[in-house]
Amino acid sequence: MRHNFKLIKKASILWNVLSNRPPVRAFIFGYMTRPAPGHEYSGQRFGTHDKHLKITLMKKALFLLYGVVAYIIFLVTFLYAIGFVSSLLVPKHIDSIPDIPLGNALLINAGLLTLFALQHSIMARPAFKKWWTMFVPEPIERSTYVLFASVCLIVLFYYWQPLGGVVWGVESPALRLALQTLSMFGFSIVLVSTFLINHFDLFGLRQVWFYATGRTYEPLPFRTPLFYKYVRHPLYFGFLIAFWATPTMTVAHLFFAIMTTGYILTAIQLEENDLVKIFGKRYREYKQSAPMIIPFLRSKQKRADLDYEGETTTRKVNS
Repeated sequence: MRHNFKLIKKASILWNVLSNRPPVRAFIFGYMTRPAPGHEYSGQRFGTHDKHLKITLMKKALFLLYGVVAYIIFLVTFLYAIGFVSSLLVPKHIDSIPDIPLGNALLINAGLLTLFALQHSIMARPAFKKWWTMFVPEPIERSTYVLFASVCLIVLFYYWQPLGGVVWGVESPALRLALQTLSMFGFSIVLVSTFLINHFDLFGLRQVWFYATGRTYEPLPFRTPLFYKYVRHPLYFGFLIAFWATPTMTVAHLFFAIMTTGYILTAIQLEENDLVKIFGKRYREYKQSAPMIIPFLRSKQKRADLDYEGETTTRKVNS
C-alpha cells in the first residue's frame, strides 16, 4: 500500500512538471503550434508563449469563420441568381417592369456586367494574386475572391434595370416547362461540376480549414472526372444552357445572355493560358482530346492533328 502511495505521488509530481511545459500543454489542450526555440521550460516566458498560442488560435478561428461566412453569402447569392435569371421566386428579377429610359438602362446594365467580369477575371490571375496576398493573408485569399464576386452579383441584382420588349415567347405550357427545366438542368451542371473538381477548394473552405488545422495547403492535382472527359469547361457550358434556355426571351434577358456569353468565351482564354503555364504539356494534350465548351465535339486542334496524320498515312501508302 505504501509502495503504491509513493508511485502515485511520483506520478503526480511528474504530471505537474510536464503539464507546465509548453510542448506538453500544447499537445494536451490541442494547440496546433509549438514553442519557438528559447521558450522552453522558462517560467518567465510561459506567459509570452501562452499569449502567442492564444493569438494563433484566435487567428485560425477567425479565418475559418470568415471562410464559412463568405461561403454562406456565396450560396445565398447563387440561389438568388437562379431565381433572378429564371424570373422565379425573387422580388426583383431580370424581367421586372422597366422604369427608366432604354438608353440609360442599357448603360447601367452594361456597367454592372462589366464590373462583375473585371472582378472575376482580374482577381483570378496569378500575377494579381501574388500582389494581393501581400495585403490579404493567403489562407483567406480565395474566400475574399468569393466574397467580392458575391458582392458584385448582389450589386448587379439590386441595380439591374429591366428593358422591356419580348424577342420570343413560347405559349405551349409543355414547351415552356421543358425550357424552364432545361435552364434548371444547366444550373445543376454548374453545381455538379464544382464538386467534381473540388467544391470546397473552389470556394475557399478547403484553404481556411487546412490553415485552421495546421496543415500545409496542397494545390489540387490535374484531373478530368466525369463531365471533364467530354468538355474542358462543363461549368461554363452549364451557365450557357441556364442563360439561353428560357420560354420568354425579353430584350433584357437577351442582353444579359449575350454579355455573359462574351465574358465566358473571353474568360476561357485567360483561364486556359494560366492552366497551360501550370500544367504544361499535360494540359495542351487535354486541349487536343476534349472540346472547349460544347461536349462531344472535337477541338479544332484535334481535328487538324487527325487530318495531318491521315494525310501523312495516305502519302506513305501511295509512295
